Amino acid sequence: MKRIILVIIIGIVMVSTLVFGQNLTATTSAIHVNLKEGLRPSKNVPSILWHSPLQEHSATTESFVQISATVVSALPISKVQIDVKDAITKVSYGVKNLNANSKISERIYLPSPSVLLELLVTNAEGLTVSSGRSIVSGVDLLGNSVLVDRKDYALIFATDKYDHWDDLVNPINDAHSIADELKSKYGFETEIVENPTIEDVWEKLRAYNERKFKPQDQLLVFFAGHGQFDESFGEGYVVAKNSLANDKSKTTYISHNRLRGVVNNIPCEHIFMMMDVCFGGTFDPVLARARSAMALEATDEELIVRKLSHKTRKYLTSGGKEYVSDGIPGHHSPFATKLLESFKTEGGADKILTIAEIQTNMEKLKQLPRFGSFGDDQPLSDFIFIRKR
Repeated sequence: MKRIILVIIIGIVMVSTLVFGQNLTATTSAIHVNLKEGLRPSKNVPSILWHSPLQEHSATTESFVQISATVVSALPISKVQIDVKDAITKVSYGVKNLNANSKISERIYLPSPSVLLELLVTNAEGLTVSSGRSIVSGVDLLGNSVLVDRKDYALIFATDKYDHWDDLVNPINDAHSIADELKSKYGFETEIVENPTIEDVWEKLRAYNERKFKPQDQLLVFFAGHGQFDESFGEGYVVAKNSLANDKSKTTYISHNRLRGVVNNIPCEHIFMMMDVCFGGTFDPVLARARSAMALEATDEELIVRKLSHKTRKYLTSGGKEYVSDGIPGHHSPFATKLLESFKTEGGADKILTIAEIQTNMEKLKQLPRFGSFGDDQPLSDFIFIRKR
């Protein structure tokens, strides 16, 4: 079963092989190190190996949590302390009779819905290391996802009226249907830009590059309309309202290459790019250079907590290096139809819809959509749609 866990960004500290200095502070994903004034350089840095909670961020419906960790140290341990912190208070627990390499196991009371547990270990040299776990307790985290300091946004560009290209029938209809599903079922804040010129597109993307996003915010960017591929340049393009039909230099088109860079630069940690346009698959530069379409493996089913802890730059396009259908007037395009079907599932029993689940539904299309990553994407990342209550 997929899970979503509250992720809080906290400052953490890096330990090098050789540690020295006064009140040393640096960063890593695991521990803090503090040295008292006058201590000599030391290689005898204790280490903390967590067994439970295993993840840095977790949730429980109980008011207690069982913690378990092993402390490894080349020197005797002089002190072990567990701090339980919330926004107002801090409670400290001492751990007795701990050897240099032994296991800590304690049942800790959680005084408030959101706490930080910090395990501090001091060796005989006076060197202290600490490692933390943030825990949300006593709530159904999915049902109370508002407690997570995050928002989901959708920026949708839809064009069906063109100055120099044939008009289309469904993009704006598709855009509004998709926006309605995102708002009503998943709580997205949506913005639709209808029939934008090339200047409108870059101006809007500039505005999003200048916005401030919180660490767990998500942004969906969607393009619906005409697309084109230039064999000479080996480049795919989105066609804007005012793109010229015979523009050999392609200066009036939205280059996939530039689009990748501009969207990647938006200061939001989790971005999902969707394109329901012809030749949208050439958003992938590898496919743009290829002479035939190639398949992508499905994304791995990872725990949501891990995916939200990594930077996301994913894309989904309505086809590869090919023309795609606009659909029947008054209906949706095949791509939009399958996407809306995915949204209507509401994520199944756990109410969390992932890219992998969307991909499974999209694979039923005759023109196989293309999934992948771009820019600064990290391997364990994902973009999720959480059913609101």
